[in-house]
Amino acid sequence: QVQLVESGGASVQPGGSLRLSCAASGIVFSFYTMGWYRQAPGAQRELVARIFSDSSTTYTDSVKGRFTISRDNGKNTVYLQMDSLKPEDTAVYYCNARRRDINVNYWGLGTQVTVSS
Repeated sequence: QVQLVESGGASVQPGGSLRLSCAASGIVFSFYTMGWYRQAPGAQRELVARIFSDSSTTYTDSVKGRFTISRDNGKNTVYLQMDSLKPEDTAVYYCNARRRDINVNYWGLGTQVTVSS
């Protein structure tokens, strides 16, 4: 049974930092592309950052230079370090695990991030 469990969401003031974690089980973690998505109220879910099996990364433009995605294959965990947070970063953040070669795509239940003064 595949599980992706996010943690680390919280309420923080603008300019603050948070680190999200996503612990995966039931998959061969190192083979998967891992991603962080977010969904704000009334908005569509959007890709925030992605890290591939070779540890290369991509980011959406709005978080470049502020967020850093990383992975620890030994711990089956992907992280999202979020710095210089802005109110527009407020959303539920979801962890995603994907393998295109076998057409599988898994989601966590999400963790709430609120940026407000």
